[in-house]
Amino acid sequence: MPAMPRPPDRILPALAWRYACHASMLALALFNESRPAPRLTDAVLSVTPYLDWVSAYNYHLWLALYAPVALALWRRDRARFVHFLYVGGLLSLLRGVTINLTALGPIDGPDANAGLDLAQGFAAWLNLVNPLPTLTDGAAAVHLTKDLFFSGHTATTFLLYLYCRPLGRLGGVALAAHAAVVVVVFVSRLHYTIDVVGAWAITYAVFAWTTARWVPAATFGAAPPVRDRLGTDRLGADRLTRRR
Repeated sequence: MPAMPRPPDRILPALAWRYACHASMLALALFNESRPAPRLTDAVLSVTPYLDWVSAYNYHLWLALYAPVALALWRRDRARFVHFLYVGGLLSLLRGVTINLTALGPIDGPDANAGLDLAQGFAAWLNLVNPLPTLTDGAAAVHLTKDLFFSGHTATTFLLYLYCRPLGRLGGVALAAHAAVVVVVFVSRLHYTIDVVGAWAITYAVFAWTTARWVPAATFGAAPPVRDRLGTDRLGADRLTRRR
């Protein structure tokens, strides 16, 4: 299985990549907002209670459940955290593409952003790339009504769980946080059920594909051993050859 070129194993480039991918995803999502789209019927949402206060604070709840676990991963294993940031950026870009490919309509309410022009879209993008308006004045609820397939709340916390899974108790905490976020998604009617199921499938596929081709470093700033097609540690084989 061919290896991927390794980006820098440093925090700042990884954070910059993650933010740039998020900003690009927002631009793609806003392009999709301008197009009229149909509403789907959903068997799960039809029997799920709606909680207005959860809907109003869904981003605050996501951040409260996501950020402490991510920071704990950073403290526990910086190399794994850097890998998580790069793969999270790739997943965000993919989400921007799939939002446009599926073009699903709002779950509740009118399709208010259909016909959004370029100037309005750019103003909305400038508002959204700053995370503060999302938390203080509900900018995402106004500008993003059709960023549906796949669920970003689900994907980000599920990816975090996949990276924390081998790390003992932190894996259990990450799984519990992810489960709580999924509940938030449903009771606030942020996404259709297919958006959540799709997030699980796509996130796991991206995680498996990238970790197979770009093995996380064993320690922060250190490259992992290069393996050939038989899984042999090539660095170790070279050392053995030189000894002979």
